[in-house]
Amino acid sequence: MRRRGAGGVDLPLRHPHDRRGEGVLTRTGSRDAVRAVTLDELKFDDQGLIPAVVQEVDTGEILMVAWMDRPAVEATLASGLSHFWSRSRAKPWRKGETSGHIQHVHSVFADCDADVLLVQVHQEGVACHTGQRTCFFTPLKDGEQIALRSAPAGMLERLERTIEQRKANRPAGSYVAGLLSAGEAEVCRKVGEEATEVITAALGGQGDRRVVEEVADLWFHTLVLLGARGIPLREVLKELARRHAGRTIPDR
Repeated sequence: MRRRGAGGVDLPLRHPHDRRGEGVLTRTGSRDAVRAVTLDELKFDDQGLIPAVVQEVDTGEILMVAWMDRPAVEATLASGLSHFWSRSRAKPWRKGETSGHIQHVHSVFADCDADVLLVQVHQEGVACHTGQRTCFFTPLKDGEQIALRSAPAGMLERLERTIEQRKANRPAGSYVAGLLSAGEAEVCRKVGEEATEVITAALGGQGDRRVVEEVADLWFHTLVLLGARGIPLREVLKELARRHAGRTIPDR
């Protein structure tokens, strides 16, 4: 079964009973397949490894970087779950085998030189052993490490997790917890109120900054509504991706 993404070399996922190493890779840099290649054309290093960048398919968020040997690539394609090679432990491992935070593989691509893999996944739980959603949360600035409190790429996901926590724990004094406790009708009323304020800011000459602030309020309260109904953010992102792929969203 082949699942396509964008660019590079697409490694089709295979049924576990297919013979190992016979998967066909299709270059999909354009809309039409350019050429077919095999696993043998991947460029593993002198230790038999190839780096793999793992990306959340629905959001584009980079989750982690790990290493794969050929059996790990084959196991990933065959099972639909990400497998890697641990250089520190010198053994194969499957993501989530102890934590339960498994990665459901959507597609695998090689770069133009076939020496780096991009593994697009649906991540269960978090990707990082620290408990962070992604391993990339500490930027470098002037040679010094600076703790990153938030990053634009994963901000919606972080807000979603905060809303989930407020829904579960209902801490006193929490705006989100209070809004959720007031019921879905109140949440919907707030979404409508914020939508009206976006329109008022845009048409009332209040300036671009005000529009940005009101849109942020609208997005936030929409996330609260999703949380109240138990709808994961990824479902909305998947719907946007589906519409874009079907050209129901103009790309110009």
